[in-house]
Amino acid sequence: MATVTDAPKASFRLSMLIYDTRYRSITIQIVVLLLFMAGAAWLVDNTVRNLAALGKDFSFGFLWNRAGYDINQMLVQYTNDSTHGRAMLIGLLNTLLVAFMSCVAATVLGVIIGVLRLSPNWIVGRLTTVYVEMFRNIPVLLWILVAYAIFTEVLPAPNAFRGENPTASMILFDSVALTNRYTAIPDPLFYRSLGNIDVGLFLISLDLLAIIAVITGSVLVNRKLLAHATAVQNATGVRPVTWWKSILVLLVPLALLLIALGFHAERPVLRGFNFTGGLDVSNSLMALWLGLTLYTAAFIAEIVRAGIGAVSRGQTEAAFALGLRPNRTMSLVILPQALRVIVPPLISQYLNITKNSSLAIAVGYMDLRGTLGGITLNQTGRELECVLLMMLIYLAISLMISGAMNVYNNSVKLKER
Repeated sequence: MATVTDAPKASFRLSMLIYDTRYRSITIQIVVLLLFMAGAAWLVDNTVRNLAALGKDFSFGFLWNRAGYDINQMLVQYTNDSTHGRAMLIGLLNTLLVAFMSCVAATVLGVIIGVLRLSPNWIVGRLTTVYVEMFRNIPVLLWILVAYAIFTEVLPAPNAFRGENPTASMILFDSVALTNRYTAIPDPLFYRSLGNIDVGLFLISLDLLAIIAVITGSVLVNRKLLAHATAVQNATGVRPVTWWKSILVLLVPLALLLIALGFHAERPVLRGFNFTGGLDVSNSLMALWLGLTLYTAAFIAEIVRAGIGAVSRGQTEAAFALGLRPNRTMSLVILPQALRVIVPPLISQYLNITKNSSLAIAVGYMDLRGTLGGITLNQTGRELECVLLMMLIYLAISLMISGAMNVYNNSVKLKER
C-alpha cells in the first residue's frame, strides 16, 4: 500500500525537452545535427545537379587511367605509363618525405636557436634574435624561392668537378656533390640483401624492416636499462653508471646487423657530364626542405624560449646549488619541465610544415599538390574529385600528426591527482 510519504512520479512531457535542463542540451544538439545534415544534403544535391547540367558525373574512375607524365623525384617505381592513382601515391610519399625531413631539421635548429636566445653572451643573443625576426617576418614562399635560386644559379655545374684542377670540389669526405642540377649523395646498398616484399602498390625492403626492428628493440632495452638504474638510485641513493651500457645497447646490435647485411655506401662518381652512382636529390626538394626548415625553426625557437621562460628561476638556482653545470641543468632540469609548455604549440608548427609543403609547386617539386592537384586535375578535368581527395588526405595526415603528438604530450605533462 502506498503511504502518504510516497511522492507521485512525474510523467514525461514534450515541453520538458525545452524547459527541463536535463533534456535541453540533448535537444539542442539533436536540432543542430539535423540542421547540419540537411545543409550537407542540400550541398551534395546542388553539386550533383550542377555537375549533371555540365554533362559531368561524380566518379573516381580516372585514378585507374594512364597518367602520361613524368615525375622527377620518387621513392617508389613509377613511369608515365602508370595510373593517376600511382602518381597520387608518388605525390603523397614526396609530401610525407619533405614534411618529415623539415619537422626533424626545424625541431633541432629551433631548439638550438631558442636556447641560444637566452644566452648571457650579448653577441650570440642578438644574432639569434636577428635570425628569428628575419625569417619569421618574411613569407615562407620567398625563402623557398631564394633557396631554389641559390641552388640553381650559384652552385656549379657538374662539369666543374672534372679535371685535374677542378673549380669545384665535393664535400663530406668527397662523398656529396652540390651542383646546379641536383645534389649527388651516397646510395646505401647491401652486399647480402634480404630482398623485398611486393605488397602491390610498392616494394617493402626487408633490410629496412630489419634495421627498424633492431633500432626499436635497442631503444626498448635501453629504456629498461635506464628504468632499472632509476629504481636502484631511488632505493640506494646511488645511480649506476649506464652511459657505456646505453652505447653498447644502441650501437652494437645495429652495427652487427649492418655488417651481416654487407652494408656499404656507393659514392657518386663523375662520368662524362653527370655523376653516376649514388642518389641524385633534386634541387627542388633541397630548396623546399631548406626553406621550410629555416622558416619554421624561427617559430619553434620562440616556442622553446617561451617554454624555458615559463620554468621558475628557482629551479635553475636549486640545480646550481646542487653543483650541476649549466648544460646539465638545461638538459636535466629546465627542458623536461618546459616540454609541458613547448609541445602543444609545437604540434601546430608540425601541421603548418605539412600544409606549407604544398608550396612545392613553386619550385617544381612533385608533391601531392603537384600530382593530384596539378597535372592530374588538369588532364582529367575532375576538379571536384581531385580537390576533395587532397582535402581528405591532408586532413588524415594532420589528424595522425596531431594524435601522435598528443600521445607524447600526455606522457610529458604534469601528472596530477
